[in-house]
Amino acid sequence: MYSFFRIIRFALQDIVRNIGLSFMTVFVLVLMLLSVNTLLFIRLVTNEATTSIRDQIDVSIYLSPDATADEVDEVYTYIGSLPEVTQATFFSQEEVLQNFRTLYKDNENILSSLDELSDNPLGATIVIKTKNPADYSKVIDDLSVPEYETIVESKTFTDTQGAIQKIDVITTNVEHFSFALTAFFAIIAFLIIFNTIRVAIYTQRIEISIKKLVGATNWFVRGPYVVTSVFFSIISVGIAIILVYASTGFLDPYLGVVLGDSQFLTNYYFSHILSLAGIQFAIVFFLTLVSSMLAMRRYLKT
Repeated sequence: MYSFFRIIRFALQDIVRNIGLSFMTVFVLVLMLLSVNTLLFIRLVTNEATTSIRDQIDVSIYLSPDATADEVDEVYTYIGSLPEVTQATFFSQEEVLQNFRTLYKDNENILSSLDELSDNPLGATIVIKTKNPADYSKVIDDLSVPEYETIVESKTFTDTQGAIQKIDVITTNVEHFSFALTAFFAIIAFLIIFNTIRVAIYTQRIEISIKKLVGATNWFVRGPYVVTSVFFSIISVGIAIILVYASTGFLDPYLGVVLGDSQFLTNYYFSHILSLAGIQFAIVFFLTLVSSMLAMRRYLKT
């Protein structure tokens, strides 16, 4: 136990002796972790945005105002029987007319023209949602049959698939950039840690020789550098967690306009903070440990 505390003391001394390199190491590790968190946030936001957009996709089936009640029921029943359809909402002629008036309540020309008509010119409407956006084309094809030609006037597909594809393209490009940035910072961190350990070993080469002469084990000689890696990992992860958590509060109000949840990132980060911190610590510790071990293997002939 005494040796363990001595190893910790030596590790802290090494950090203080090379305070400039230690600060740069932590700084680069924090930047790397911020890049990792940026990748995570991008994936979370785009997945949520894509889901939100997909929920807005639907097909509106406009029925003829001359269609009989039996014909309308027949079409509605047929649509509900299609395996691709998850929801079919029926709007009667009266509801469609009321919605039309509400939509154009500020346009007196349209409303006055509508009032001049003796009958309701609008037919019933059926709004359809499917399991998958790709199923909408099949539903339209299923309704484009001769027996429904006189009943179904038109079919309008609210196609937001283009918007989804654009989001996917932008997301992919940003993710590639963030991944490259993360890799860049990881390489820089590796080189800095490697050189930090190398400098520490060089400056302490006489100390190390004396320790080995008096019987110090390899673990005792290497221990301070391993503990230094742990310190670097804890400090960098702690700083990154604080910065990322603070940024979620700044970004959430803007994302809430699009996603409909003003606490989306904050809630996710808070509920997953332990697992995220653990994963990030493992990543940074692995990086620092590997670079430290390579430096020791190169410069410690033990």
